[in-house]
Amino acid sequence: MSRIKVIIMGAAGRDFHNFNVHFRDNEQYEVVAFTAEQIPGIEDRIYPPELAGKLYPKGIKIYPEQKLPELIKKFDVQQCILAYSDLPYDTVGHKIALVNSSGPDMRLMGPTTTMLKSTKPVIAVCAVRTGCGKSQTSRRVNSLLVQMGLKPVNVRHPMPYDPDLRTQIAQRYARLEDMDRYNCTIEEREEYEPMINAGVILYAGVDYGKILEMAQKEADVITWDGGNNDFPFYKPDLHIVITDPHRPGHEVGYYPGETNLRMADVVIINKIDTANYDNVEKVRENITKTNPRAIIIDAASPLTVGDASVIRGKRVIAIEDGPTVTHGGMPYGAAYIAARKHGGTIVDPRPFAVGSIRDTFQKYTHVREVLPAMGYGKKQMQELEETINKSDVDSIVVGTPIDLTHLLRISKPSTRVRYDLQEIGKPDLTDVLTDFVKKHNLK
Repeated sequence: MSRIKVIIMGAAGRDFHNFNVHFRDNEQYEVVAFTAEQIPGIEDRIYPPELAGKLYPKGIKIYPEQKLPELIKKFDVQQCILAYSDLPYDTVGHKIALVNSSGPDMRLMGPTTTMLKSTKPVIAVCAVRTGCGKSQTSRRVNSLLVQMGLKPVNVRHPMPYDPDLRTQIAQRYARLEDMDRYNCTIEEREEYEPMINAGVILYAGVDYGKILEMAQKEADVITWDGGNNDFPFYKPDLHIVITDPHRPGHEVGYYPGETNLRMADVVIINKIDTANYDNVEKVRENITKTNPRAIIIDAASPLTVGDASVIRGKRVIAIEDGPTVTHGGMPYGAAYIAARKHGGTIVDPRPFAVGSIRDTFQKYTHVREVLPAMGYGKKQMQELEETINKSDVDSIVVGTPIDLTHLLRISKPSTRVRYDLQEIGKPDLTDVLTDFVKKHNLK
């Protein structure tokens, strides 16, 4: 019997994982190509033989997704796998129509097929959209576990953006210097640096079966740190999902975020300190209708500004976390809010943008008043630095989770905006984690 020819549509994350756990060494299928979307510069690479396995001695080519129709025809493809996240349902529908009109089946792979089981308890922190507040929630969960006398090991959803995937099979981060060793991008550093600073060992990479084997050897509990609005790669014993009342309705309007919402044990309504009351209640109503068994926790993300004098009365550019304001769909974030609150005049950064930063604004037309901290490689980081220094402003407000001045030579005064999760009322995460620790006899 001939093998079923497959193309996996992805963005250097879920696509590789689905291949590793279901298609690698599976003689029923022949994966003829990956396609890449969302993340710049990841197409036109090879998924290497070291990861692809014995059935693919030359590896598997990665193509831009816009070539999908011609690839289907060229390879006589029978199945396409949609394996990336944070897509509105109409976009999912259009992709299904594109694939079906070319002939193949479209497949969406679920938790039963793709989740791995750990020998240690797993707590997953996921979201219904990019930019809901997973990072500060994950920091909060891990810090509470440390306070309880446990050793959490954090496993982060993949961000393998280095051109050589062989160097990223299974990465362990225990020191800040490890980020230099692995040539981490700005997006990776935004997630890794705060966790490392908190004394929590972190793993990431490409092969999450291998990563799990390594992580569970040194962990009391594994914490899964989700990416975008994807569901976990590991089967969670406690599933915490974050929602965002600044985008009411998105919790039931995006794939696979609604999947997370329906699976959640705990749902956090974040940012209620800066959101409209009616929007908060709309999110609460959607949670209750969609997943009535979930525990609901109200939370805020209060902002702390390093030096407000850098903002007050000044013309400023607000720099935000890249994914939140690009494919996350947010027109602004913490830096913008802080600049408005402290009396700054926000300047449109688009006239100063160069290279791929200019391309980013052209692709994500909803982003007008903030500068996304794009940095998927050294060249793009240089273009971000040039954009900042070229800008005709007095100062810079940085709302990213890391200090960009450690990576970029910024020639203007700058200040950072920090934000942490703050639960409001009861139940809170301490209550939830205390019950979890007792249930799994972790003390």
